[in-house]
Amino acid sequence: MAARILHCFLAHCLILPSFLKPSLQRKRLKEAFAVFFSKEKETFAVGRFCGVGRVVSGYSTSAGIENPINPSIKVHCTQLLINGNFVDSASGKTFPIYDPRTGDVIAHVAEGDAEDIDRAVCAARKAFDEGPWPKMTAYERSKVLFRFADLLDKHIEELATLETWDNGKSYEQSAKIELPMISRIIRYYSGWADKIHGLTIPADGPHLVQTIHEPIGVAGQIIPWNFPLLMFAWKVGPALACGCTIVLKSAEQTPLSALYAAKLLHEAGLPPGVLNVVSGFGPTAGATLASHMDVDKLAFTGSSETGKIVLELASKSNLKPVTLELGGKSPFIVCKDADVDKAVELAHFALFFNQGQCCSAGSRTYVHEDVHDEFIEKAKARALKRSVGDPFKAGVEQVPQIGSEQFEKILRYIRSGIESGAILITGGDRLGSKGFYIQPTVFANVKEDMLIAQDEIFGPVQSILKFRDMDEVIRRANSTRYGLAAGVFTNDLDTANTLSGALKVGTVWINCYDVFDAAIPFGGYKMSGQGREKGVNCLSNYLQVKAIVAPLKNPAWI
Repeated sequence: MAARILHCFLAHCLILPSFLKPSLQRKRLKEAFAVFFSKEKETFAVGRFCGVGRVVSGYSTSAGIENPINPSIKVHCTQLLINGNFVDSASGKTFPIYDPRTGDVIAHVAEGDAEDIDRAVCAARKAFDEGPWPKMTAYERSKVLFRFADLLDKHIEELATLETWDNGKSYEQSAKIELPMISRIIRYYSGWADKIHGLTIPADGPHLVQTIHEPIGVAGQIIPWNFPLLMFAWKVGPALACGCTIVLKSAEQTPLSALYAAKLLHEAGLPPGVLNVVSGFGPTAGATLASHMDVDKLAFTGSSETGKIVLELASKSNLKPVTLELGGKSPFIVCKDADVDKAVELAHFALFFNQGQCCSAGSRTYVHEDVHDEFIEKAKARALKRSVGDPFKAGVEQVPQIGSEQFEKILRYIRSGIESGAILITGGDRLGSKGFYIQPTVFANVKEDMLIAQDEIFGPVQSILKFRDMDEVIRRANSTRYGLAAGVFTNDLDTANTLSGALKVGTVWINCYDVFDAAIPFGGYKMSGQGREKGVNCLSNYLQVKAIVAPLKNPAWI
């Protein structure tokens, strides 16, 4: 048995003979024997079969994978929110919400479909045409949003627990990172509510010309499951600041936190019908919302494939304007002057943050040939150190994927990478026997024509590609249908300027990654979407510009 384990361990450690320098090969062999015979290392965790052999797993795992921590709250908001009231779906149907840690049912939530979307749109239309919200002063609207932000801060524990339980992300990420960002977004747009104004324009003749900005009307909003509350804030904040009313469809995997947040918004003084939340599925509730003739504007965040369907449905109905924040396959470029230790850590964060379930994930790691071998070694070591466990346990870095469908999809991509000739450095399989945990996975020798370099995997799979010079990496980084974001790691200002200008993406992070300030616009080029979320740019999504022209008689001046 010991010989078999040693064989597996050495096979894993020596998996890169085709491109490692001989000195590094010898170093790894020496380290392998040292670890094996060390008295401190009594056991080896052998990974499950992943298509090419068994791989040793050195991941720091938590016992919580098999024995999950019980959340301290109860789920109360499980109905649809229509016209200010929580109500059952018209059909009376519900659907289960699953705990990603175990696959067990958390709660049953009302399943909205076409009839429920109609009810919600009717309520939103009446609230816009007849209700107080668009007729309130902008200052009054801002006060409601400020009170909502205060309530978000007051209920961090409940909201973060729901987000973690429902989505699987770590409680520390929910409570310490995302909830403060969410209340900050709401306060940002609260401040904008009374600062939206038009212009007075000089005309060629005796006319007074002015523009005013009016709310666009009823906004349909469809949010994804990877950042449920954050996407709720990105969508709801600017729409309400502009005076619109809303019908929001939450992701079927993660409806709980949006329903609770909407309850708090009404506690803050939001009038009935202004925000309606329908939980349901894309082909029924989502499709009805996208094609509804009484919805004036649509905002969607999700995959590029679904974005195409949403855009088609909108165009075939009433030509409602659509903003799309879609998928990505973002390059993270490590230049030859990089501090390798810092570059490895940032590249690791860029990919593995939120279990890789992030549209802007730096999922193509381009490394200059001068530092490539060293980077490979250290990227593997960093992945092996990554702690995986129960999201309610302090200090855990990686938690389960959202559900079985995404879990199986990621494993299929990993098998595809192996079969297409990429070299599996570490990972490649599930962790534990419960839930949807996947080993942090790193591939080397990745080529652009491989699926793992072209498709959005949306999981903890890092693909490392070697490059030689600037022109080459620009061409290769741009050779994808996506254009959401990019990362550049360099100490050279000219290199940073050249790459940030040449990369066809909506955001370039230089020596940082995933900086999502409320004021920074976010969106993509190409098939990563159209329009922008966040910042002042987002307000235009929910406004109509009206020009008003009146003649001037005997003007003192023109």
